[in-house]
Amino acid sequence: MSTTKSVWVRLLTCCFIAMLVLSIGAGAVDQTELSARQSDLDYLYTTLKSNHPDLFANAPEAAFEARKGQIEQRLGTETSFDFALDCSSLTALAKDSHTSVSLGSSGYHLHICLFDMDLYDGTWVLSAIDDAHESLLGSEVTAINGFSMEQVLEKFGTFLSADNPVKLRYSYWQMCYVLEPYQYLGIAEQGEPMSVTVKNSTGKTQTLSVSAVDQSTFQSKDLSMLKDRQTGVAATAYDKTKTYFAKELNRSTYYIQYNQCTEDQSLPMKTFCQQVQSALNAGNYSLILIDLRNNGGGSDGTIFPFLELLAQQSYKGVQVAGLIGRKTFSSAIINAVELQEMGFPLVGEDTSGSVDHFGSVQSFQLPSSGLRVGISSKFISMSNYFDAASGKGVESLQPDVKIVQTLSDSLAGRDTCVEKILENPAILKSAECTEAPMTRGRFVGLLFQEAGTSILNIESQPFNDLLGIEWYLPALNWAKAEQIVRGDTTGNFSSARAVSWQEAAVFLVRTADALDIQPASVRNDAVPDTLKTTAWNQDAVQKAWRWGLLPESGDFSTAPNRAQGETMIKRLYAAK
Repeated sequence: MSTTKSVWVRLLTCCFIAMLVLSIGAGAVDQTELSARQSDLDYLYTTLKSNHPDLFANAPEAAFEARKGQIEQRLGTETSFDFALDCSSLTALAKDSHTSVSLGSSGYHLHICLFDMDLYDGTWVLSAIDDAHESLLGSEVTAINGFSMEQVLEKFGTFLSADNPVKLRYSYWQMCYVLEPYQYLGIAEQGEPMSVTVKNSTGKTQTLSVSAVDQSTFQSKDLSMLKDRQTGVAATAYDKTKTYFAKELNRSTYYIQYNQCTEDQSLPMKTFCQQVQSALNAGNYSLILIDLRNNGGGSDGTIFPFLELLAQQSYKGVQVAGLIGRKTFSSAIINAVELQEMGFPLVGEDTSGSVDHFGSVQSFQLPSSGLRVGISSKFISMSNYFDAASGKGVESLQPDVKIVQTLSDSLAGRDTCVEKILENPAILKSAECTEAPMTRGRFVGLLFQEAGTSILNIESQPFNDLLGIEWYLPALNWAKAEQIVRGDTTGNFSSARAVSWQEAAVFLVRTADALDIQPASVRNDAVPDTLKTTAWNQDAVQKAWRWGLLPESGDFSTAPNRAQGETMIKRLYAAK
């Protein structure tokens, strides 16, 4: 068995995990070091306050001050490693996945616990252990040193920057075999072995004693690895050597793996799109899959030429779907939402990146320790830009169709998600999200769909604030031509903004006029006061109320949700 275990490399190549270093024995530091640490801590806090767009959005200033005070109490006695994690814990109070502390590993050593885990559908699975316990590989890990996995995650969350649970689990997974964080958190004791409790498939539990070794001596240790049992490699396996690539999966399915939101200098995106277009023209594909499951971000605009290509394929009747997972993060989240905005469903698992999030990272360095800190420079509210993000916030992007990778498929070299899609492409449907706010763009899109108009104008961009790839673009062209929508004085339409009841009434009445629909009057009572606003829409509100398009007992103090919007549209066309 090879003595070099590639699974450990993920820690050594992770910028944050490089911070997880061997604690030098605790003891009093000299006055010079004490002053340097105080200076670094002050600089960190001052810079966070002055540069973060909303540092106290998730924790009050008092919590930061209290944490800083706790750190100051032990500046003179803690190790350099503990000080680094203390700085990280102060930063983590922001609950911002993009604002975090990192450090190069120069001058430090790591202690590695001789075990590893992976995560399958929310369950921690033993993926590496000493040869004596090889039979336990694949068992569920339920506790570490008597702490349940939920308790372990809660403790790690005190110094890991994460704005959602998926990000926290992923960040913990990246360091789960490093000893020092467990000691820092009081989970493990100095000089004592770790205990790992596992539960096998029959429900039997067993506690293993796991030792830790210095990084420099680790290569003399053999471990049994779950991945060594893998019997095959999926056609869609992650290729970390490529920024993006494309291939045929079968005669009807074309696959694109998009691993970084950045331009490949050896294969510019424009050239890549031309290659893909040629392959699509030469084939007869009915399905295109674009895989963002291993994309951790970069520049969200890099993909745009490819999105335009996908839009053209969609208008030709080709089905398109995006794949997402726990490694999908940052700009890749924006790209995934853009796919939804185009009407394409997302398939896979919840992401570590949040829909709304702090981002656009800048960096600075603490003057004495050299610790580098990434800090967000703005808050990105996706719901301000995309109908697909309506009703979502600082939360993981959830797939329209959830399909989790199973352990058995991983060992067999199968891609659970892709195989289920290929077995039954009919599952590729966008989630309804009936309680999400109905946006202006979606409302007009549904009006267009119900009208049954066959002419699709996708060449014109009717308003200035559109990307030109929205699924409702033909609807806006139709609606503008029919004078159902007009936009504002600047030529914008604000398609992602929630439609008001009054705006919905105007769109409905204008649609009735344009299509010569003449609904019968079904009400004589007065319009509720909450629907009475400005003069421009009063005639439309009166008509929509009299025709019974607006709900008789609706809560008009809040915008209609998707279900309510769809009901109004169906009532209009029922009178056609």
